[in-house]
Amino acid sequence: MDERIINITLRKTRAVPRTQRARRAISELRSNVARHMKVSEDDVWIDKGLNEAIWARGITNPPIHITVKAVKFEDDLVEVSLPDNSVASN
Repeated sequence: MDERIINITLRKTRAVPRTQRARRAISELRSNVARHMKVSEDDVWIDKGLNEAIWARGITNPPIHITVKAVKFEDDLVEVSLPDNSVASN
């Protein structure tokens, strides 16, 4: 089991139309974690709390940075969640 704390920049979400920004942030987070943990994007599972942290300010204003904890299991499944003592930052 491999565990990492990763700070992900979601700044590219500002390049898409306002009504697609939170969805784009989720896809950027998924691709970034997949690249760092060396798995496919289909094997990345995003926790409900992390999803709610990204969507907390609505679809038009997701956070620019977010710190996540990624845990890779033996079957190449990666679970991504918020660290225990952290919340989304601007």
